[in-house]
Parts: sequence; structure tokens; C-alpha cells
Amino acid sequence: MGLDLIPARLRQKYCFAERGHATAILAADFPEEFKDILACLESSVLRKSHILTPGKGRSPISITLDGFLNERGWQPKSFDIKITVDGQPIPIPTHKIDNFKNCVGLEVEWNNKTEFYDRDLNNFRLLKELKVLSVGVIITRVSELQNLFNPDYS
Repeated sequence: MGLDLIPARLRQKYCFAERGHATAILAADFPEEFKDILACLESSVLRKSHILTPGKGRSPISITLDGFLNERGWQPKSFDIKITVDGQPIPIPTHKIDNFKNCVGLEVEWNNKTEFYDRDLNNFRLLKELKVLSVGVIITRVSELQNLFNPDYS
């Protein structure tokens, strides 16, 4: 249903999954942010050199995608959240969102381990419950691409 709002050319290039009608919410309530995300994906090219570049920090893929969004006003965002118990503030740690604009958060998790996805999903859940995030997006690679990373790939 909502995925039909994504142009067919992008649905052929990428694998999309959504929860809670996120695509429809993006398209209807956050049309500029939706356009930014689609344009970012449209302009993205997976280069062999990006795959072969060793880790250590952010990958060239993350740098490219984050840079594209940054040029359109997306910024990293940290949240200072506390609850008060008997007059004492208790901080609630959250992870910084790499790309945030108008209540939409987007993380690029290209080659991370499961615990990073869990961290991002939990962070999105908490921020949505606090009504500071309406939609969270994660861009990652499908597991089928792992063959490109294996040494015996030809």
C-alpha cells in the first residue's frame, strides 16, 4: 500500500520495508523530507571502491548519503531527555540521530552489527513515544550483498 508511493524505479533498485504506514506518513505529512529521501536514494550509486574501503569509522557510503541530506538541511540531532523523580532529574540517554529534519530521523547503518540496529530502533521508539520523532528511517544493505564482501567472490 504505502510502498506504492515510492517510484517504481527505486523499488527496482532497492528493497523497502515499512512499519506503521511510515511511507504514507512521510508522503502526506512530511512531503519535503520524503522528497529528500527519495532524491538521496535516486542519486546514490553503489561503487566497488566504497565496498572495498576498510571500516574504521564511517564508510564512504554513509558519508555520501549523510552529505546529500546535510545539503538539504538535515542535521545530526541529540536529545536531552530527563524524567524527574521526587524533584531529582534523572537523565535518559539516547543515541544521536545522524540525520534529523522536521520530526523525521534517518540513520545510515551500512555495515553494522545487530546491536546497532537494536539501538537505533529503541531510540526511534523512545523518541516517537515522547512525540519528538514522527518517522524513523534506516538505510542499510541487504544481506545478499555480503557475497560482495567475501574474499572468494568473483
